[in-house]
Amino acid sequence: MRLLITGGAGFIGSNFVHYILEQYPDYEVINLDALTYAGSLENLAGVMENPRHRFVQGRIEDGALMGELMEGIDVVVNFAAESHVDRSILEPQVFIETNVVGTQVLLDAALQREIKRFYQISTDEVYGALELDSPERFNEGSLLRPNSPYAASKAAADLLVRAYHRTYGLPVVISRCSNNYGPRQHAEKFIPTVILNALHDKPVPLYGDGLYVRDWIHVLDHCRAVDMVMHKGKAGEVYNISADNEWANIELARKILQIMEKTEDLITSVRDRPGHDRRYALDGGKAGLELDWKPSISFEQGLDETVRWYSELGK
Repeated sequence: MRLLITGGAGFIGSNFVHYILEQYPDYEVINLDALTYAGSLENLAGVMENPRHRFVQGRIEDGALMGELMEGIDVVVNFAAESHVDRSILEPQVFIETNVVGTQVLLDAALQREIKRFYQISTDEVYGALELDSPERFNEGSLLRPNSPYAASKAAADLLVRAYHRTYGLPVVISRCSNNYGPRQHAEKFIPTVILNALHDKPVPLYGDGLYVRDWIHVLDHCRAVDMVMHKGKAGEVYNISADNEWANIELARKILQIMEKTEDLITSVRDRPGHDRRYALDGGKAGLELDWKPSISFEQGLDETVRWYSELGK
């Protein structure tokens, strides 16, 4: 099988490139990334010389390049996205250009090349937010109610993917995952920020009251889920990927500091993010029932390993 993986030098994309090349010795990967702040060739150390891996620097908005790269491709997996919520508040147009227009360009190229499967990697943020005391979890049929420019751009992209399936018959799948953690994540993200700041005894910034709840999944468990959806998911369907592992930011920061043997007085409250979503929670039952998938890495093990990885990186 020949895959085009977009955004393959970013956090989740690069982990998936490593995973696919290790798991499937007969698969070939064309890896496209724009190498903005979020992507790095360092994330691809160990695969750049692999004869089954070809890296191309470029943007998904480049229709001519996308058409060229999809020649002979079986599956497109679109990880490429602007994904930092804070940046989307400051520069929403950049997010529309990459996440919406870029996805539409990819869809057109996939349709022209008769790609066998177009896989859109989405996010739980498209569903909006839940109250802290609510027993509700979002399922695949929940309304899309995005609250940030980033989330809105991803919801728009999801709807375009759905439209290309219904209108043109393009075989698509979409998965929406909860918060990922693990190696190769950008230093601006929450868990790397806590670890790297604490490592040097710098203040650990926490938005507002810190009672913002997220479900955390190890990036390799997400990669295994993407593998299952890519091979076994039904065309036209959406799959939620959840670890059922909810943590308030302040409690997670405390846990990381405990692992690192640092004091909690490093935690510093900072001005809250505009429109900050209080809680995300996904019902991942469909992926478990239809694809026989469930997470395999315990949070204790995964977080310990992540702390060690970033601690070595930050020395």
